[in-house]
Amino acid sequence: SDKIYTRLPLIYSHSFFDVLLDMKASGGELGWLTWPLDQGDKPGWEVVQKTLNGSQLYTYSICNVGEREQDNWLRTTFIQRRPSASRVFVELQFIVRDCNSFGASSLTCKETFNLFSSESDADVGTTFRKGQFKKVATIAPDEITGKKELRINTETRVVENLSLKGFYLAIQDIGACVALLSLRVYYKICPATIQSLASFPETVAGGENQALREVSGECVENAISEGLPRIYCTVDGEWVVPVGQCQCKPGYEETEDACKECLPGFFKAEASSGKCEPCPANTQGLDTGALFCPCMDGFYRAPTDPPTGPCSGLPSAPRDLVATTSHLSVGKLLLSWRPPEHTGGRTDITYSIECLRCEGPVCQSCGEKIRYEPANVGLTLTKVTVSELDAHLNYTFTVEAHSGVSAFASQAMPQAHKLPLTNPPKITSMRLVKQNPTSLSLSWEVSPKPRVQARPIRYELTYRKKDDNLDVTTYTVLILEKNSVQIPDLSPGTAYLFRVQALGSDGSPGGSSIEEQYETLSEGHLAHNNTAVISGAAIGGAVMLLIVVIVLFLHRRSVLFFFLNGFQLKPLKTYVDPHTYEDPNIAVLKFATEIHPSHITKQKVIGAGEFGEVYRGILKVPGRKEVAVAVKTLKPGYTEKQRQDFLSEASIMGQFAHQNIIRLEGVVTKFKHAMIVTEYMENGALDRYLRDHDGEFSAYQLVGMMRGIAAGMKYLSDMSYVHRDLAARNILVNNTLECKVSDFGLSRVLEDDPEGTYTTSGGKIPIRWTAPEAIAYRKFTSASDVWSFGIVMWEVMAFGERPYWDMSNHEVMKAINEAFRLPAPMDCPSAVYQLMLQCWLQDRSKRPRFGDIVSLLDKLLRSPESLKAIADFDPRVSIRLPSTSGSDGPPFRCVPEWLESIKMSQYGENFTCAGIVSMDQVMQMKNEDIKNIGVRLPGHLKRIAYSILGLKDQTSTLSVFAV
Repeated sequence: SDKIYTRLPLIYSHSFFDVLLDMKASGGELGWLTWPLDQGDKPGWEVVQKTLNGSQLYTYSICNVGEREQDNWLRTTFIQRRPSASRVFVELQFIVRDCNSFGASSLTCKETFNLFSSESDADVGTTFRKGQFKKVATIAPDEITGKKELRINTETRVVENLSLKGFYLAIQDIGACVALLSLRVYYKICPATIQSLASFPETVAGGENQALREVSGECVENAISEGLPRIYCTVDGEWVVPVGQCQCKPGYEETEDACKECLPGFFKAEASSGKCEPCPANTQGLDTGALFCPCMDGFYRAPTDPPTGPCSGLPSAPRDLVATTSHLSVGKLLLSWRPPEHTGGRTDITYSIECLRCEGPVCQSCGEKIRYEPANVGLTLTKVTVSELDAHLNYTFTVEAHSGVSAFASQAMPQAHKLPLTNPPKITSMRLVKQNPTSLSLSWEVSPKPRVQARPIRYELTYRKKDDNLDVTTYTVLILEKNSVQIPDLSPGTAYLFRVQALGSDGSPGGSSIEEQYETLSEGHLAHNNTAVISGAAIGGAVMLLIVVIVLFLHRRSVLFFFLNGFQLKPLKTYVDPHTYEDPNIAVLKFATEIHPSHITKQKVIGAGEFGEVYRGILKVPGRKEVAVAVKTLKPGYTEKQRQDFLSEASIMGQFAHQNIIRLEGVVTKFKHAMIVTEYMENGALDRYLRDHDGEFSAYQLVGMMRGIAAGMKYLSDMSYVHRDLAARNILVNNTLECKVSDFGLSRVLEDDPEGTYTTSGGKIPIRWTAPEAIAYRKFTSASDVWSFGIVMWEVMAFGERPYWDMSNHEVMKAINEAFRLPAPMDCPSAVYQLMLQCWLQDRSKRPRFGDIVSLLDKLLRSPESLKAIADFDPRVSIRLPSTSGSDGPPFRCVPEWLESIKMSQYGENFTCAGIVSMDQVMQMKNEDIKNIGVRLPGHLKRIAYSILGLKDQTSTLSVFAV
């Protein structure tokens, strides 16, 4: 039978989409319209019903290869469209028979069919008008079915710019033997999601004219945000670059994309992304969702304490209150004490003094007559001098300890002043410990040795200058708690007399004292000693510096070693990997200039990077001319690791200074929103720029672009630096067509091993641009960058065409391993293509170095005539025309169909007005004829001309096959 039947399993995809029509899943009569309605004996599209696993499957087939002038239509039912779905995908599964399998019975056999669409605001029922449909695509099979084995093809096409309530799809058969197994219509969506505690609704993916669709969200319950949360939906149905982070309210913490109340015993005082914290010391948390934890009984917070801090208890009483009098000063004493044993957990301890004077049994406040030095309240030291005391009266002094929480409770623990009399120990000897021109250090021995007791022994030290004039003598008296002292502010070369004696517990002097004479050093002696010390230090420092230099040389010789090249010294390595810094922030500050955000004006979003949005802006630094810049921003809610990864690119770029490397203007790191500021490249990415200006540049200009890229890569290679992601999309172009290498996100420094390789631990590899050894072993060298540069050369000469076209990554790797290399693009100079092939040598050691590449390109630019020899070009490979196996004559049915296949449909009216309406007329055209009908752009002229050459070549070849 000429009809085709099959049993096909259902296919599911992990992509996010909504299905509008699924031929397989309908489970009933499809009700599709066939046209013409009455063809007499000529069969049109026929529906075939099969049962598979209890389910009904319907397919459509047609096979009128024995008839001429075929024009058979199959139209779907009305497909209602979601209002925001302006772009839908049509997935077809089908089988096409090989025309050669029909032999002589085939009159007009074709191996392609057409897909059409028509919009409408209402279902038109069985009304069918061909004029209302517009062509979507010509569908050609990748594999053709012979007499024995069935080969199923799957093709997906896009229908864009839909605006009405619904639409129809139609299949036009023009003489093929085809079976339609499945037709599924769907549109891609970004599913409803919660990111950074912000909820975003399901969103239909945009079209090519809206690559990023901005969507506003709202914070989840019990979360808040300073600004409106935003995110972008891509054309592939993926969410990227969330902006504006939500944070859980006070009393709530983030748990699985929601905000939940803090558990009892925990609290959270502010809106943040942090977790609830356990209640601090001396507090208790009894309820859920606590903003703070209240104090336990007997504990308090001072008015200046934060509500999130611990609670404190009251301090205990001061200890060991002692009053000391002096025989030299009448009516004066020194009160001293030890701090409280328990401070209640506080450090703001102060003291107050209360004085009572008693005459007989009557006691009253001492009043203002008594003087305290420094004061009697708010004391921070544990001593105070009291003066203006009257003789023959009893005084009682009470010292109280206070803290910031003392106002919440009244608890004073006074200790009364007592004056027990004890015999002090004797001073047995005094000695000089250290001698300087302006100070003396002394110590003395006591007997018997003091036992461990609550109160330390106090000493009174009196000293004066030794002077013959005894009419005026100045004494200095010190009260000490240690048996040693350093006395400053003395005169150089002067003798002093020192007397020391122990004091009783009441402050009265003991009966034993000892006096000695000691002399300070002269200033000349000091200068002599200083000279010796400085000389010794200088010699020692020089020796230490020499040792450090030797050690550094031995341990870092890979960095400090130099070699002679003619009469110049060149460092083997100058690049410093910022990832080796323990603190990445130090690397940023070392290699990048800090910019104040007030000097940056953001104007327009020009893209979205991995970490946030990219703006075009203006940099105006005082004293400098304002310049246009690109500003990369870090999205809110970033982690510290994301911030370090974001700024590491600036640490790398800041080390480069070359006209073909993107220039870093500076960074913003000391403010809330981190930014990287680079020079602004007006023409953007090289691949898109070339696609937008297809055919507008000469080979000489294109080689000049390549030379700039090669010079930048030579600079990086000389610094032992591997880019790892060299591609036309990562080359930026300014308004003078100068190309600069950018995007150092995958870049890494070479290791100090003989191979000079970097081994990755994971991550994505751009397969189409990566050398085979880097794909297989994840080892990157400058030689692997050379391979990538060869692909960039191909992209430049092909005006931004995708390397390896629509081949999958697996197919690309398999082809490369089987020695396949990209063919020469149209009009590519032979010398340039030969350089590409040298870059793609399997043995990396035989590939040219970037220095060699720059030299060769310079040679070509100095001799433009060397670019006139063009490499062989095969239009069947580059344009990838649809299969026409088995057909006789031109492979396309009409001129519009041919123009659409080479993406030149805009010239359809030019051909019609010139009277060229058949493919036979097209095949007779020459270059002048193409120019005369209005094709002026060089790139378009070449594409059409080469396609005609390809058609002639195919037709002659197919004629031989037919014979």
